[in-house]
Amino acid sequence: MPVPTEPDPQPSRWPRWVYDRGSEPDYRFSFANERTFLAWIRTSLALLAAGVAVDVVDLSIGDRLQYGLAITLIGLGLVSAVAAWIRWALAERAMRSNAPLPSFGFGAVFALVVVVSALVLIALGL
Repeated sequence: MPVPTEPDPQPSRWPRWVYDRGSEPDYRFSFANERTFLAWIRTSLALLAAGVAVDVVDLSIGDRLQYGLAITLIGLGLVSAVAAWIRWALAERAMRSNAPLPSFGFGAVFALVVVVSALVLIALGL
């Protein structure tokens, strides 16, 4: 009969490069970081849905422009999902190391692409 062993007091967590240093931050900060991550994931899903809608709905614009706008929105949705995870990991690691939180340069690019996409739709009278 096997002898039960004590659980590891510090179980290994993934991704290891985030959790391999520093100490546990206040759980409220980790939860806030996770909520920010999930907000970006919701935004990513909305962009994916918008891209599919632009592609499926018959708009009174050229097919190439409609396809380009759909690809732009879908691409931005995919990139924002990846950027959300990277931002979560960098912020979590900074909190564990008691370091300043990293800047988020992707936010400016993200806003610019969304504004340009909206201006294209407005200019086309949709």
